[in-house]
Amino acid sequence: MRRFATAAAAVGMVAAGVLAAPVAQASPAPEFTPAPVQWGPCAAERLATAGAECGFVEVPLDYDDPAGATIRVAVSRVRHTVPDAEYQGVMLVNPGGPGGSGLGLSLLGGAIPNGVGASYDWIGFDPRGVGASEPALSCIPDYAGYNRPDFQPEAGTEQAWLDRSEAYANACAENGGPLLDNLTSIDNVRDMDTIRRALGQEQINYYGFSYGTYLGQVYSTLFPDRVRRIVLDGVVNSRDIWYESNLGQDVAFQTNIEVFFDWIAKYDDVYGLGTSGEDVEALYYATQDELREAPAGGLIGPAEWNELFLGAGYNVGLYTGIAEAFSAWVNQGDPAGLIDVYGFDPEAPDDNGYAIYLATICTDLQWPQDYDTVRSDNTRVDAIAPFETWANAWFNGPCSFWQGEVGTPVEVDGSGVESALLLSETFDGATPFAGALQARRDFPTAVLVEGVGGYTHSASLSGIACTDDLIADYLATGALPERVPGDGSDVQCEPVPQPVPVAPDGA
Repeated sequence: MRRFATAAAAVGMVAAGVLAAPVAQASPAPEFTPAPVQWGPCAAERLATAGAECGFVEVPLDYDDPAGATIRVAVSRVRHTVPDAEYQGVMLVNPGGPGGSGLGLSLLGGAIPNGVGASYDWIGFDPRGVGASEPALSCIPDYAGYNRPDFQPEAGTEQAWLDRSEAYANACAENGGPLLDNLTSIDNVRDMDTIRRALGQEQINYYGFSYGTYLGQVYSTLFPDRVRRIVLDGVVNSRDIWYESNLGQDVAFQTNIEVFFDWIAKYDDVYGLGTSGEDVEALYYATQDELREAPAGGLIGPAEWNELFLGAGYNVGLYTGIAEAFSAWVNQGDPAGLIDVYGFDPEAPDDNGYAIYLATICTDLQWPQDYDTVRSDNTRVDAIAPFETWANAWFNGPCSFWQGEVGTPVEVDGSGVESALLLSETFDGATPFAGALQARRDFPTAVLVEGVGGYTHSASLSGIACTDDLIADYLATGALPERVPGDGSDVQCEPVPQPVPVAPDGA
């Protein structure tokens, strides 16, 4: 999945020729007894200032050999502040990715309305190989640097991207060592249960975003009796991991970027980029063509141009920053906004999140090893979704060369948990709505809240009272709205609204 943050459903697309591994139920991990967490000060200033504590949980490198080598998973904690009689246990949180650092999410409790978060211990963690966990994986730190080859095959860069993809996979194999064979979603879920035991808890509560919703689904399948309350926001379709879901993302992002272009046109008095979405879209592609000849600021070529617009497909809150950068380049020739939105720091390049993203999705199940299949599938999808298809294909390109040991995914079954709260906006691009509907089928006690007509990924706790109050009620009492008959959402709320920009003075 593309940055499942990025972090997706296939939106009806079925990839041809995919050699998918059969789904099978994974057996619980052999018993491993972790030491209690030794809590101490957090190195990150934001966490330390907020009063969080940090530590490590020792986990087996390979759960099939629990007496063998171990690694360390970094954890953080913000403790409950209510009287112990009102304490509701630990709340593990995962931000998605795969590869997202979760230490900062121990602060999430403060965002729950009505002070409900104060009744939990909020536990953030960096999954194995990520961030402060030891060891952390890095392969080619500046892989996402400037002036990369054009994504489009007609530009004659196909072999260059194949070579880059293979080189990245080889670097990960060299740097990853035995860790590379033990970075699947099931490994992460087993780590979650080891964290539970290190905290001395019989059960956990869990709040997962994006890819973190897949971890929650797998945990609920393997360890249903250890789940108390679970919130899944931006729900991954467990039936479409991961090759098919990336093709589905391409279609969803095409819809969302066209909505963004329509929004820009609506505010032509602010941005001066065209009075119709079609005009703005044409300008986007015309500018990309120009950047093939002369990168903006000598840095932003056609690949970087595409990448920096992708945020608009994820979150309407990013509309204004991207539109301002677009306008400043087209109308003033100023590349500073483009460079800022792209966000690559050549002084401190860091590919850790990307390396773990690949290490997980490439080994959860087998990807196509025949590039003819990849070319055929992406050519077919590109015909209807040109904005993101080939960018996404090359983002995932190293999977065709990956050397980590490939696993077999779990067949998700949430029937063993007492309740679950599912959240999704209708036009979530990264994890399309079909994933939330599939999870609702798999979790017969779940309730699905839909942000109707929304275009934001993992949008909870964004200030929408209808949604956020339901979360608070569930975490406070375990109460959920009534599940309604049929195969749709159970509760409909307003979505995160598109922003209203302010025209510059004198416009």
